[in-house]
Amino acid sequence: MKRPITKVALLLSLTLAHTLALAQTTTAKLTTAFQKFEADPQMQNGIASLYVIDAKTGQVVFDRNSRLGLAPASTMKIITSISAYELLGKDYRYETKFALRKTGDNASLLIQPSGDPTFGSWRWSLTKEGNVLKGITQALQRTGIKSVGEVVVSNEGWNEETVPDGWMWQDIANYYGAGPAKLNWRENQYDVILRSGKQIGDPVLIVKTVPNLNGYTLRSELTSAAAGTGDNAYIYFPVGTSAAAIRGTIPVNESSFKISGALPSGANQFVSMLSDTLRTLGISMPHEALLQHKGSPQQGFTLFHTVTSPPMDSVVYWFNRKSVNLYGEALVKTIAYNSAGTSDTRKGLEQIRQHWKTQGIAETELAMVDGSGLSPLNRVTTHAQVRLLQHARQQNWYPGFYASLPQFNGMKMKSGTIRGAKGFTGYHKAKDGREYVFAFVVNNYNGSASALVKKMYHVLDELK
Repeated sequence: MKRPITKVALLLSLTLAHTLALAQTTTAKLTTAFQKFEADPQMQNGIASLYVIDAKTGQVVFDRNSRLGLAPASTMKIITSISAYELLGKDYRYETKFALRKTGDNASLLIQPSGDPTFGSWRWSLTKEGNVLKGITQALQRTGIKSVGEVVVSNEGWNEETVPDGWMWQDIANYYGAGPAKLNWRENQYDVILRSGKQIGDPVLIVKTVPNLNGYTLRSELTSAAAGTGDNAYIYFPVGTSAAAIRGTIPVNESSFKISGALPSGANQFVSMLSDTLRTLGISMPHEALLQHKGSPQQGFTLFHTVTSPPMDSVVYWFNRKSVNLYGEALVKTIAYNSAGTSDTRKGLEQIRQHWKTQGIAETELAMVDGSGLSPLNRVTTHAQVRLLQHARQQNWYPGFYASLPQFNGMKMKSGTIRGAKGFTGYHKAKDGREYVFAFVVNNYNGSASALVKKMYHVLDELK
């Protein structure tokens, strides 16, 4: 006996057929667009990977080289962000503690940091250097101390090398190459104000640095270039000397041209600025700190002030919105320290790989050497990136993560750029209401990055 087809069953079958038809249409469009992209002269010696799934069903819409490890550039940050949410929690906060041990009219100051990358950052009112210094000085004044004889920074569990393996020499003295320490300050950055000449080839002068640098100087080997040539100035850390060199060019006729560098020691810069602030209040303190790597003194010290960071949600927001490499490296070190008692980046990355292994993602798909994507040695797959993005959609912290993604080409996605590598990964809701999760990474292209980006956008436009 035949059973009649109910209206509900008919509606479901029609809906499924419509969804499959849309998927096939999108797949066909992506196939044509991607083939054209691969045939472009800019891809003559390059390789591209694109992986797209339906966000609601998980159905694969397009797959080209999704299991091939490529240098992801800053699209690596979505892996670090999602992993930080998973392993640290959306409400995680850093604390920097200050304690005193009094000896008569003198005292020792103990600073107990926790790797907070936002300490002294200008991105939040509560973390701005002026507000942080004001809070500490007011708390110190309340203790009645007039002289601090020594400053000790507890550095247990953290190594002195702030730069991860695989970063390039040209990067590490510039602001985007600032590495994390246990005590960071002002995102371990400073600004340099430059004045160029009137003629091409004229020398460029250093006007000042903001803030004034402690125990570290700069010399300019810059020259003036044609108007409109932009910032082509790079800072190089000194070897065997305390004077860094700035090389390259800036445009002619610039009276206050700003570039930014990486502080060699955020801890010393912070202590120096705190000392200067206290001196105006009649309290003396050394300009440099002693880093205590083992057995930091605890006995006799009394806690008098604590600075607490914004929550993880807020840290991830700026990490992705402004692509702050320091934040990614600090998060990886924090994951390592919280799980293994050491800030070794390699241990943090191993924790991340092991976590995602339990979610079915092979360790070989996450061949990472840092947490920001600045290193050209990273190799991850677009398949892994999409899997993490899809996982994020199911979590209670997803709204914060989604909000952290910038918008490019009318799509919510993180971009990534290093020499020879470009990527976009994120989410998009099409006009027909269908939602996609995607990752698109290109390596070893030739020609300009801006020209390549337009062509990548043409491919991604098929999701609209």
